[in-house]
Amino acid sequence: MTYFTASAPSRKWLAAVAGLLSLAASPTLAADDPEVAPKGAAVTVLKAAKSCFANIVEVSGTIIPREETQVRPERMGLKVSEVLADAGDTVTAGQVLARLTLPEGGSVTVQTPVAGLVSASTAAVGAVASGKGEALFSVIARSEFDLVGLVPTRDIGKLAVNQAARIKIIGVGEVDGKVRRLSTTVQPDSQLGQAFIGITTNRRLLVNSSARALITTGQSCGLSVPLTAILYGSAGTVVQVVRRARVETRRVETGLMSGGQVEIREGSQLVEGDIVVARAGALLREGDPVRAVTAADVK
Repeated sequence: MTYFTASAPSRKWLAAVAGLLSLAASPTLAADDPEVAPKGAAVTVLKAAKSCFANIVEVSGTIIPREETQVRPERMGLKVSEVLADAGDTVTAGQVLARLTLPEGGSVTVQTPVAGLVSASTAAVGAVASGKGEALFSVIARSEFDLVGLVPTRDIGKLAVNQAARIKIIGVGEVDGKVRRLSTTVQPDSQLGQAFIGITTNRRLLVNSSARALITTGQSCGLSVPLTAILYGSAGTVVQVVRRARVETRRVETGLMSGGQVEIREGSQLVEGDIVVARAGALLREGDPVRAVTAADVK
């Protein structure tokens, strides 16, 4: 029998071949071993976690008087002799607003039947007043106002009388309100229905001011990610996650949004605990090697 002995260089070559064959036999080892994991660009990541979102219906429209009373004298042919109230004044029920002179002599008074805010006045000394003509005064009963706005059909069904609202009025700020009345029909061309939101405030409001009401109709709890993690493209709405140091794309269906966060609805491919790329981008593609870092690591 013949024997041979390998030289030192030959032994090194054989060891290298044996190592390559070992890796080929276990292809997942290199991917799972952090020491030999693929290296790539650093990306900031976070975990997909649960949070709750308020379901809010928005109603935009204008401020109108809830009830307006027209104040006139009971007979014709009277002349205004004295004006005792003007537009913008707050009046009480029975308060005298003007005095008028009778043709036959003497005078009568014009009183408001309701308390409220005088919204308009045409009364002027020497002017002729009539029981059927233009009103001397218009009074907003009890100084009550409504926000009247249009709501899409898909949202009007979520509203109900007495739901609380926060109303933002231009020039006034935020005030409280409550759903007072909802229309029973919608406009056929726009599919919008009217909603009347009663306003509760002591502040002076201007008729026809623009306003917007936010009405919380419920709450939805589930997974959420930052809006920046959502990527829109030909493949649909997706997020990019990091698994075994490589980028994977997951299809998602988005829902409510609040504070820069987006609700991920059930049926999406994302699950709680997935490592999500915080700022998705077209430069990252399926299978790209990356190094995941958290926001804390960046600081």
